[in-house]
Amino acid sequence: MAVIKVNDEQVKILARLMRAEAEGEGELGMLMVGNVGVNRVLGNCLDFKDIRTIQDMVYQRPGGFEATLKGYFYQSARDKDIALARRVINGERQRPASNALWFFRPSGACPDTWWDQSNSGRYKAHCFFIPTREDCPRVY
Repeated sequence: MAVIKVNDEQVKILARLMRAEAEGEGELGMLMVGNVGVNRVLGNCLDFKDIRTIQDMVYQRPGGFEATLKGYFYQSARDKDIALARRVINGERQRPASNALWFFRPSGACPDTWWDQSNSGRYKAHCFFIPTREDCPRVY
């Protein structure tokens, strides 16, 4: 069962985001990007108050995703990417992104904190960061 309300178009938007942000990191990396996106919609906290839809989350400014500024994001969603997006929408979580609201790709090691958020771990090139349970209980 879905953990956030979506329609078919929103699933495709999330699938395109996951591919554009993390295709080079394989399915697991793409699932982690999806976790961050779903958490932002679920959370209603910190930088993501009043984010209620996939569109709100993907196109948020400031704070949205860099991939939306590049042409690759605007290619059609592929069936395999849509299937991955459905998995995270249905509640599948992957560590270290399971409770994360942020990720970025540093040139070196992951910092312990990023904008006062704790590092939950790294997967390939991306570092993931989580809020506290007190700041954002809905992502836990």
